[in-house]
Amino acid sequence: MNARSVLISFYSAPVCHQISQPRSRFEPDCSRQLHSCSCPRANLRHLFSGSARIGRVRRSLCITGRVRPEKRGVAKSAPAPEKIALADYADDGDVSTTPWLKQFPKRWVIVVLCFSAFLLCNMDRVNMSIAILPMATEFNWNPTTVGLIQSSFFWGYLLTQIAGGVWADTVGGKFVLGFGVVWWSIATMLTPIAASLGLPFLLVVRAFMGIGEGVAMPAMNNILSKWVPVSERSRSLALVYSGMYLGSVTGLSFSPMLIHKFGWPSVFFSFGSLGAVWVTWWLSQAYSSPLEDPQLLPEEKKLILGNSKVMEPVLKFNLTESGLFCVFPWFTMACSANLGGWIADTLVSKGASVTNVRKIMQSIGFLGPAFFLSQLSHVDSPTMAVLCMTCCQGTDAFSQSGLYSNHQDIAPRYSGVLLGLSNTAGVLAGVFGTAATGYILQHGSWDDVFKVSVGLYLVGTVVWNLFSTGEKILD
Repeated sequence: MNARSVLISFYSAPVCHQISQPRSRFEPDCSRQLHSCSCPRANLRHLFSGSARIGRVRRSLCITGRVRPEKRGVAKSAPAPEKIALADYADDGDVSTTPWLKQFPKRWVIVVLCFSAFLLCNMDRVNMSIAILPMATEFNWNPTTVGLIQSSFFWGYLLTQIAGGVWADTVGGKFVLGFGVVWWSIATMLTPIAASLGLPFLLVVRAFMGIGEGVAMPAMNNILSKWVPVSERSRSLALVYSGMYLGSVTGLSFSPMLIHKFGWPSVFFSFGSLGAVWVTWWLSQAYSSPLEDPQLLPEEKKLILGNSKVMEPVLKFNLTESGLFCVFPWFTMACSANLGGWIADTLVSKGASVTNVRKIMQSIGFLGPAFFLSQLSHVDSPTMAVLCMTCCQGTDAFSQSGLYSNHQDIAPRYSGVLLGLSNTAGVLAGVFGTAATGYILQHGSWDDVFKVSVGLYLVGTVVWNLFSTGEKILD
């Protein structure tokens, strides 16, 4: 039962090189033409190769004709003006008019797409935490039933963790992640219909939603392990996982407003429909591997492949206040996840052991939440409760540079399967923790919930520091 489970329950210049060639005294000075020409891809290579200018422009791309040197003593009339051939670049236009998306490094396009998928993932997941309040009133559900409904999501989520990793490693992350978004978006939109039909139908639909979201992490891990160089791994994963936290911020911010104006079903219909927009973008831009992308620039492909190692509760909040107070912990988590990613990559680049970096980051991710959860027992105001949960979630986000980066360290080729295995173990906190929280609250207090969470964090810290490593174990 980690902090996230508790929180969800709690808040219910052109580069054209001069070519040295013999030239007659009548031959035009091609070097001037070459240096004044506009080669968009050369500019792109200069901007996004990841280091200094890479390679030379091929001779065949710059000159189609060539005048033979005149023989000694024989004067010839000046030849017809030569044609500068930029056929390979003709369709690209000038860099200034090239769409920004084509100028952006493709590996980071993939990262942004994964980020947006996880944004939708948590928007669709946390909306139930807000909608469950008016739903419980309408359908007369008790706390135990509410806990059962919230935990049903994890029934399906648990089933597809390992299967999603194997599937992604077999057919590629593009198809699997696309399938997941379509599946959970449909399940989200079916939630109001299922609730009106009865509790069993709602439980099945929520479990189906978990099936879709369960493949997201393994598929993402698989695709980023192929697209992101090791020197950018922590930052990219931190950004992607921060999409989850910002998704929680977005979902918890807009859900109360939608419910107030249009009723609780509107949350599921509006959030679920966003999946269609994402899928359209995903299918047109994403590839499972840089080797499959026909539009990827050679220099970026070389950079990737050359550097990759194939990544109404106790405090009496009303509905609107509950959603707004939920925003702060998740927003802090998004910020600290990226901060932790930059710190981890900086330490590795300066020669720190990957093993030590992963242990430090994950220890912060365990001990920080343990400490702040323990302080919640002494809190008697909404402000202090939110402050504790904000610090708890903020330190928890350092796990993205610890555990969640470690799969790609120890086994890049099997990172999807490994993430599925570890997430299967981790999701047990969601299966048992969310249901147990409802039961404990019906018979006990939040203090009991927090004590269990703190104990699990402490055990996890000891186990992690004893057995974890950042060295490659499987090739």
